[in-house]
Amino acid sequence: MKRALFPGSFDPLTLGHYDIIKRGVTLFDEIIVAIGVNADKKYMFSLEERKKFIEEAFANEPKVKVVVYKGLTVNFCQEIGIEFILRGLRNPADFEFEKAIAHTNRDLAPIETVFLLTSADTSYIASSIVRDVIRNDGDYTKLVPDNVRVK
Repeated sequence: MKRALFPGSFDPLTLGHYDIIKRGVTLFDEIIVAIGVNADKKYMFSLEERKKFIEEAFANEPKVKVVVYKGLTVNFCQEIGIEFILRGLRNPADFEFEKAIAHTNRDLAPIETVFLLTSADTSYIASSIVRDVIRNDGDYTKLVPDNVRVK
């Protein structure tokens, strides 16, 4: 069974993330969406909210699981027997950043990184932009799945 880990903070889940996961499901038998915990990072949404957003968005997709992890992504992959990391690329800067991480990960463990280009209609969406739109009372609903809502 081919399983891939799609790691991130998902603060919040965006339509870009959603697109990569939906397309990843066609390539892998299971996609494990892994929410990384970073104690030094300030999140807009709680861990519980972020996990719920993903679980609700993929409630009808049995090939998608959601987990939380701490530490190095490759170590977590080895702990749960994952051979692939799935990453989305929006632009050349993403590629350069993700390439360095993928090479490092491969040096640390026998884990392959699979890159998917984001769809043209979601390539501009970043969680940081969504958070800025939310903070400034803008219409963020065009950038996130329908179930992602600010209270």
